[in-house]
Amino acid sequence: MAAISAGVTLAALSPSNPAFSSLRRRLATLCGANDPSLPSRAQPDDDPRVWLEEVEGEESLRWVRQRNAHAIDSLGQPSSLPVYTRILDILDSKEKIPYVGRVLNGLYYNFWQDERHVKGIWRRCSLDEYRKPSPAWETVLDLDALGKAEGVSWVWGGSTILDEGPHVPKERAMIRLSRGGSDATVARELDLNSKKFIPPADGGFEVPEAKTRFCYKDRDTLLIGGVFGEEHMTDSGYPRSGFEWKRGTPLSEAKLVYEGEKSDVAVDAYTYLDREVRYTIHRRAITFYTSEVLHQMPDGSFRRVAVQPDAEVDTFADQLLITLRSDWLGFEAGSLLATPALRFMEAAGDEARRALLTPLFTPSPTASLERRAESRHFLILAVLENVVARLRFWRYDKGAWLLKHTYKGEGLQAVSASGVNPELSDEIWITASGYTQPTSYSLAHASTPDKQELLKALPTFYDASGLHTEQLFATSEDGTKVPYFLVAPAAMRRDGSTPTLLYGYGGFEISLTPGYIATQGVGWLEKGYAYVQANIRGGGEFGPKWHQAALKEKRSKAYEDFEAVARDLVARGITSPSRLAVQGGSNGGLLTGNMFVRSPHLFGAILCQVPLLDMRRYHKLLAGASWMGEYGNPETDWGFLQQYSPYHNVAPAVKYPPILFTTSTRDDRVHPGHARKMVRKLVDLGIRSLYYENIEGGHGGAADNKQRAFMTTLAYTFLEQTVGKGSLGGWQAGTTPLKPRGLRALLESRKLPFWAITLTGAAAILGLAFVKQSRL
Repeated sequence: MAAISAGVTLAALSPSNPAFSSLRRRLATLCGANDPSLPSRAQPDDDPRVWLEEVEGEESLRWVRQRNAHAIDSLGQPSSLPVYTRILDILDSKEKIPYVGRVLNGLYYNFWQDERHVKGIWRRCSLDEYRKPSPAWETVLDLDALGKAEGVSWVWGGSTILDEGPHVPKERAMIRLSRGGSDATVARELDLNSKKFIPPADGGFEVPEAKTRFCYKDRDTLLIGGVFGEEHMTDSGYPRSGFEWKRGTPLSEAKLVYEGEKSDVAVDAYTYLDREVRYTIHRRAITFYTSEVLHQMPDGSFRRVAVQPDAEVDTFADQLLITLRSDWLGFEAGSLLATPALRFMEAAGDEARRALLTPLFTPSPTASLERRAESRHFLILAVLENVVARLRFWRYDKGAWLLKHTYKGEGLQAVSASGVNPELSDEIWITASGYTQPTSYSLAHASTPDKQELLKALPTFYDASGLHTEQLFATSEDGTKVPYFLVAPAAMRRDGSTPTLLYGYGGFEISLTPGYIATQGVGWLEKGYAYVQANIRGGGEFGPKWHQAALKEKRSKAYEDFEAVARDLVARGITSPSRLAVQGGSNGGLLTGNMFVRSPHLFGAILCQVPLLDMRRYHKLLAGASWMGEYGNPETDWGFLQQYSPYHNVAPAVKYPPILFTTSTRDDRVHPGHARKMVRKLVDLGIRSLYYENIEGGHGGAADNKQRAFMTTLAYTFLEQTVGKGSLGGWQAGTTPLKPRGLRALLESRKLPFWAITLTGAAAILGLAFVKQSRL
């Protein structure tokens, strides 16, 4: 999802200009609770396991460590396995593609992590240097050195550049840093020439830790929200106010410039240059999918952009770009429209406004708009045609739009584009990738995208020989055709014996498209197993209607689609329930959690990562209230929400498949309490499960490559032991019981007072010491 990630892939997403991104996609990094040390915005209720929502509470973390130890005891130490080393080698490989995040003053910037730079470095070089196999990079910021000097595990959060025009040197940047990978960040101003932070005593901006949003208004002013106390936060925990903060003044003296409603999801005030056209925007996100956009007019006043509340509004030069989620003025939901900004703002009535609209994309039953990219004169549309991306190039010149050409990859290969330096040139990056085809990164001109200079490419990280990729369709319960991608051995026997991993998401308009799957290749496919990616409703694969088909009370459609894919895999003889595992994270964790309770007979194992599971209290936990547009409001919609709340639907005396839950203590987007409470309830019911919580990592689950390799290996070890060819199916003999007994049961039930727990723990330590001494 936007606020809930769809998962992590090896290849980075194509860089994009944040000034043009919609509020929906920015919500992933907007601020939540004003004080990141607070466990959540939740209030205790009658849930007996609510104590596990205390993220860093002493009892909670004691319980977490016990569960972590149990998982390692059951599965083994991941870091001791050869597959861990191979996965870490992939993540640390110097042959990874150093994607260019931005071009400043003719230098190409990249953020990089490897075995030497565990937390990473922000670095730069010239294009001529970048063309070399091993460029000589200049380090701008070393996070490992910074963290060592300050005693903090800093994780890169991105940069915001002072943009005073395309021909003015870029000299300042606000750098975001998070503790352990959380969404909450601090921000410090960096001098790009000296490569040093500018101390506040010398006039440098320094933003305290919060989930905040800011941008430069000019060299000496920030527009900022999220650090001004609870009264300036929405019920969702995001800013409801925008302030103007002058350089050299205390943050407390910042001037209020815009304010929304307490019931809004978030409020944003920002300004930017788009091809030398200045835009200043005030935006209220009323729900996750509806907003009110105010555009500053030449006289300084603000006027509402007269579009439907669920439309998205962006810009290109002097044009507004309007993306529809519902039908409007004769244009179909999913359309992209362009219009002259000022003329549209000044037009009176729908008829006058419609006459100014130029359709740049109109959806079809098999085609939807996935994303956009830009160069100086071109708007590049990534269009999904049956879930495979194709590029369409529109040229804008002197107020007119002209479709110049299209470009597509080979077969099921996905392609994407991004501008190298959109304010100044028509050069573009083209990225191509397939499940078994290593990603390539080429330089081209938007006028001739087929003439490419291949600059970087991934090596072949796993042996894909003998693998076959195809797109298949399952039929859902209501007759809907649901596509899915299958990667499997070409010589696979269709006798149901192939261990198969089925991945899904199905929410927040997120589309799952082909891409090189190096870690899946090493951890799964090389063993002769199959990997499946399902394009179920709730995602964005076929536009807004595909997403809206699984909203709120219709959420079960996504689950029916996923179950249909599972049954189709069995019907085709690809796998069988005892050899079929499912994986999903975040909203996908809600999906797999529902598979666990809805259809335990369909699956041999469940991998449930950073999940939502308690749909009765999700809106009270961290940023959860902002997702009510997707799921519904538990206060009024519990009648249908309880139907897909795994935490409330797990029951005793049911034979459930093996399940591994993973999450992160530092996840301040989806609360770790979801997974904690679910596992605790399973323990109470005597139902086996495994649980591992990474102490760092944020919503992505890991903060550096070693942690990523550890968590990935842990997952594949679990899958191998439950549905792999060497497994017997189900929990393996010797798996330790999860139901606590005796003293441990008393300790975990919290029925002993704290002093008794402390004394008991001390006695246990002394007893262990005595035993060890007696053995000498």
